Amino acid sequence: MRSNDLLTGLDPEQRQVAEALRGPVQVLAGAGTGKTRAITHRIAHGVATGVYQPTEVLAVTFTARAAGEMRTRLRALGAPGVQARTFHAAALRQLRYFWPNVYGADLPQLTESKLALMAQAARKQRLSPDQGMLRDLASEVEWCKVSNVRPDDYAALAPTRGREVSGVDPATVARVFGSYEEVKRAANRMDMEDVLLLTAALLAEDERVAAQVRRQYKFFTVDEFQDVSPLQSALLDLWLGGRDELCVVGDPAQTIYSFAGADADFLRNFPQRYPGASKVELVRNYRSTPEVVTAANSLLSGTRSRGVELRSQRSAGPAVRYVEHDDEVAEAEAVASEIAKLVASGVPVGEIAVLFRINAQSEAFEDALAARQVPYVVRGAARFYDRPEVRQAITLLRGTARSEGDPDDLMDGVRATLSGMGWAPEPPTARGSARDRWESLQALFTQAEIYAAEHPGRLGDFVDDLDRRAAEQHAPVAGGVTLATLHTAKGLEWDAVFLCGVQEGSIPITFAQTPVEVEEERRLLYVGMTRARVHLRVSWAAARNPGGRKTRKPSRFLDGLRPAGSSSSSTGPTRSRGHQMCRTCGTPLSSAGERKVGRCDGCPAAYDEALFDRLKSWRLERAGEAKVPAYVVFTDRTLEAIAEVRPGSPEALLRIGGIGAKKVEQYGDDVLALVAQD
Repeated sequence: MRSNDLLTGLDPEQRQVAEALRGPVQVLAGAGTGKTRAITHRIAHGVATGVYQPTEVLAVTFTARAAGEMRTRLRALGAPGVQARTFHAAALRQLRYFWPNVYGADLPQLTESKLALMAQAARKQRLSPDQGMLRDLASEVEWCKVSNVRPDDYAALAPTRGREVSGVDPATVARVFGSYEEVKRAANRMDMEDVLLLTAALLAEDERVAAQVRRQYKFFTVDEFQDVSPLQSALLDLWLGGRDELCVVGDPAQTIYSFAGADADFLRNFPQRYPGASKVELVRNYRSTPEVVTAANSLLSGTRSRGVELRSQRSAGPAVRYVEHDDEVAEAEAVASEIAKLVASGVPVGEIAVLFRINAQSEAFEDALAARQVPYVVRGAARFYDRPEVRQAITLLRGTARSEGDPDDLMDGVRATLSGMGWAPEPPTARGSARDRWESLQALFTQAEIYAAEHPGRLGDFVDDLDRRAAEQHAPVAGGVTLATLHTAKGLEWDAVFLCGVQEGSIPITFAQTPVEVEEERRLLYVGMTRARVHLRVSWAAARNPGGRKTRKPSRFLDGLRPAGSSSSSTGPTRSRGHQMCRTCGTPLSSAGERKVGRCDGCPAAYDEALFDRLKSWRLERAGEAKVPAYVVFTDRTLEAIAEVRPGSPEALLRIGGIGAKKVEQYGDDVLALVAQD
């Protein structure tokens, strides 16, 4: 491809990047501004003009997916010989080539997981860790190694860096770290951090190796530079060997991995490190509507996290909505209802995402979407009922119900069983697997509270309800609405994004204590907002459970964004506020079950019993034909609501809780025919 053709179609700032062929160059690229387009055109332009030889260029990024995307684009632009790799892939390639020649021995075997070696190291220190603690110890060792922290220094340094492993004091962590390194060496193994450490050591200690690598690679481009760790920065310096042919690309506003060792100061301080560096800001956002961009800019305005000021290049779209709900169940119901409407209006399910702070928050949304037969996929984690601690808890709850004669007090049985698994009313103070496990068990406890309030019964009944939920949520899907944490959403985008659980204690999360940690939580919300192309809805719940005290406050980050003096946007009431009065006695409805049928549990049922019996017989036949449990077709509550409301049209059916467009399509004609019978 001709060099002039490579510059055609680039905006002014992208073109400035593409023409800055000699380093050092700092590119501050805001979300959705086409940074990959800019840097791949820069490399291809350098190759086309003869400034670069393709084999002398190394483009580095952080994920195999991003590296693959870069290689694909470079091939299309006429630069197929350029190497685009992750830090680890580039280092491992060099290590495999040079190690046998330098040391006359085979390279240590790369271990896929630290856990087996970590277990041996922990036992040497008289610990008996479970899988969760092993994962936390492995994560802490990873942080130490990428941050250049040695075992001997850890105990003194950990408190000053806010580092903590739940249930293990810093001195013990340091000893386990040291034992892990000994066990690993004895087994002739290396981990992923060793790949970088050994490559850096090889370059630093052997001048012949360093000279050969520097002859090979003369021009470097590093993407997502705000995520570089001290170890990666040190390796990059060794690759450069004092040269400055370096282009770095990043966005300080999207720094969300400091807890794992990322240090955005390498990006911020680039001009001080390389005086005279060219600086380009990519500000034209091609992803999101002006409404979304304005909200994202406002979120960071006046803070240290502020990056470039984005300018949307799209036409106007719908207003960003800020919505308060009575409780988490109502929030999930409202979100699922709006998603069903979007899907019915033509938005593909794969272009919709529900984002939240932690994995345990997915359960309510899985349940609400499954009830409407809206397909979904959980990204970056197992579905709620597939998580090991949840499966174990349900098994133990079932055992408690059977072995103890099914305790009359459902909550006593749940509390005793979960407490036996280590659950407590108050969460652990540290982040990590212990906190994740607690959140999952707490979600089950909350589900039990909701069930007990709506269906006074025994523990066995609750376990049956959990089995029903699991069956509904386990239906295999090829694609669907994405459920993901804010961290796993980075680098992705959708037409419609629902940011949920945006209340104090969740965002910022409770263990974000220092100003630096709180500010990272703000950036995490910014990343979530900038994933949306057109539709963005931000919501929070005033209470955890239906009927609970509404003491929660919206996140402090929403101050100045949501409409002043109002808990929600002016776009109208949410689903959680619909059907709030009992149609029989006129009192407020306090639970999802009551809202579904439109009356209090204490009020007598006013449904047509003959119609209810016809509906149950029909449901049994349809369930038998489909070979699914009867409740998968419709729950008893839904049948009661149909028999009470007696809908006369598909639109009336859709207004009944638990009935979505898919169910109307599948069963609507049958149900309406049964209602019409005398």
